[in-house]
Amino acid sequence: MNAKLDSGVTTRPVTRQTYDEVLVPTYAPAAMIPVRGAGLDVWDQEGKHYLDFTSGIAVSSLGHCNPVLVDAMTRQINTVWHLGNGYTNEPVLRLGAALTEATFADRAFFCNSGAEANEAALKLARKYAHEKFGPHKSRIVSCYASFHGRTLFTVSVGGQSKYTEGFEPLPPQINHINYNDIASARAAIGDDVAAVIVEPIQGEGGVIPGDIDFLKTLRELCDQTGALLVFDEVQSGVGRTGALYDYMNVGITPDILTSAKALGNGYPIGAMLTTEAIAQHLNVGSHGTTYGGNPLATTVALNVIEQINQPAFLARVRDASARVFAKLEQLAADYPALFAKPRGKGLLIGLPMALEQKGRAKDYTKVAEKLGLMLLIAGPDVVRLAPALIVSDAQIDEADRIMRAAADQFSAG
Repeated sequence: MNAKLDSGVTTRPVTRQTYDEVLVPTYAPAAMIPVRGAGLDVWDQEGKHYLDFTSGIAVSSLGHCNPVLVDAMTRQINTVWHLGNGYTNEPVLRLGAALTEATFADRAFFCNSGAEANEAALKLARKYAHEKFGPHKSRIVSCYASFHGRTLFTVSVGGQSKYTEGFEPLPPQINHINYNDIASARAAIGDDVAAVIVEPIQGEGGVIPGDIDFLKTLRELCDQTGALLVFDEVQSGVGRTGALYDYMNVGITPDILTSAKALGNGYPIGAMLTTEAIAQHLNVGSHGTTYGGNPLATTVALNVIEQINQPAFLARVRDASARVFAKLEQLAADYPALFAKPRGKGLLIGLPMALEQKGRAKDYTKVAEKLGLMLLIAGPDVVRLAPALIVSDAQIDEADRIMRAAADQFSAG
């Protein structure tokens, strides 16, 4: 037995300082530690209440400890947890059927995260291209300022050098274009391209919606060259933009779609969706994952899809979005020295800082947090709001009140 462990290891006191002492310093978490949540309400170790407009970075879209999901998971926990990919299970079959019935896709592959879903999509695209056209067709085109995950492959595809520095040499045959730049796309997408991967709304890159003409051009160029169009809907999917997936809003169907984040409402799960013909190129043994599609994750995800993929629920998301945008537009008008016009779609919204406040988005969110509102950033210049999709009008009004109080304190220095 390890002499460093004691019998009280599961109940020993821990603080924010413990993070700096025992965890690899890949993050710089807030000073407070949340210990309990319900809906959009969160309480920290000291009992202080916060209104959560982050939903765990667009993950907990049905709120913390959603009772339907708690009940479903509890029943599954008492049934079967894990089997391994030598067997299938009922929850994964039900989830696969639900997603293929609700989308363009015929087939689903389940994994544990958005990065893994994108890794699977890119591997499939290369294998499809190699088998159908030959190994010369291997190049992948992505956009600058995109984000597709943290594996070496997906972070290289992401097009943000700050995430790849120090990890060279990077995987080859990856090129980047400017987002929403049709000329840049036409210059880059040729017959040697296996896949074009794009977020229909860039999240980490600043909450920037894709122009319809740009996305249509990508679809046309892929059709002309035989490349596969991959929509990364890890952040925009599962109701976040007011449709089950944003491709439904823009009217452009990809060949492959990736989903994660809100799919499990906090339980790790990712999915890659594609067509029958393309899916056949990942044959037995060509790809896999130990935990992907396990009964716990797929039980939760099935219940998430059943709650969100309802016309009335999605209509409410659009109504809530309109209310948030109206509040933020007025906020920006009232504080022009702090904020520019908000942008985004549904309940994935960016509030850019004014030019003279460039680089200070995190400073503002820290002030808001002290006043009881949890917010995100999307790069150094944009405050990001991604509340749970069940957010009420009263909670939107309260967030507006706190953001105004934070703006006053921020302005006062």
